[in-house]
Amino acid sequence: MSWRRIEERAFKALMMLSTALVVGSLLWIAAVVLWKGAGALKLSMLVQLPRGGAYGEEGGILNGIVGSMLLSLPATLMAGLVALPACIILQDEHAGRNPFIRTARLSLDVLWGIPSIVYGAFGYTLMVYLGLRASLLAGIIAITFVQLPIVARAIDEVMKAVPRELKEAAYATGATRFEVATRVVLRQCLPGILTGLLLGFGRGVGDAAALIFTAGYSDRIPGTLAEPVASLPLTVFYLLGTPYPEARARAYAAAFVLLVIVLIVSVVSRFVAVRFSRSIVS
Repeated sequence: MSWRRIEERAFKALMMLSTALVVGSLLWIAAVVLWKGAGALKLSMLVQLPRGGAYGEEGGILNGIVGSMLLSLPATLMAGLVALPACIILQDEHAGRNPFIRTARLSLDVLWGIPSIVYGAFGYTLMVYLGLRASLLAGIIAITFVQLPIVARAIDEVMKAVPRELKEAAYATGATRFEVATRVVLRQCLPGILTGLLLGFGRGVGDAAALIFTAGYSDRIPGTLAEPVASLPLTVFYLLGTPYPEARARAYAAAFVLLVIVLIVSVVSRFVAVRFSRSIVS
């Protein structure tokens, strides 16, 4: 057997092992969380608010589910609205090759690596300066800062992959930069933009550190932006720190619900990206 054949089989085995480790880790985490939270995982838990205090056996985690959506969805939208035009400006044919582009991309990389607890501390400082209290609005602002570098860097990489020839062909027909950006670049990058938004949403819906100081916690669903709000990560955090077995079971059940939400969003986003990619030039 030749050395190339041995090398090919070895790398194929390593790829299969890596795939098995990734899939196995996901299944293992889901199985452990489901096993420990199976006793509390009921339909009534998903549609009821907590009753009798956070440590009671009655009620559910509806406040955390709705709160996570109220925090993450607006934050993802705001991060996308800021990141999209910024990434268009960062493209070489718009801004030219200059140190500003390299500095901006380096800043996004640094912001991506900042721990979310730092964003929480920054959001708390900003909240105190503006005279706000722990609320839904403060939590949305903090999560937006967490998601912004992730969404922006993902969209920037997708836009850089658009063939330059495609843009030059559009310019040759008399299209303006705005028309090229909206009708050519965005159309080509739509699946990647959806993926970037998904990455941001996944980070936001599972983040707890940035919300401890900013969003607060509540057993109710907020009626206004000025009221505190619960989230699934904070529900898991608070309930796991109690000595009551019933409360810990609810924490694992909330963790499993959070895992299912992220999985559903991932599948839906993949489906939408595949549908849109049919009309994209390769």
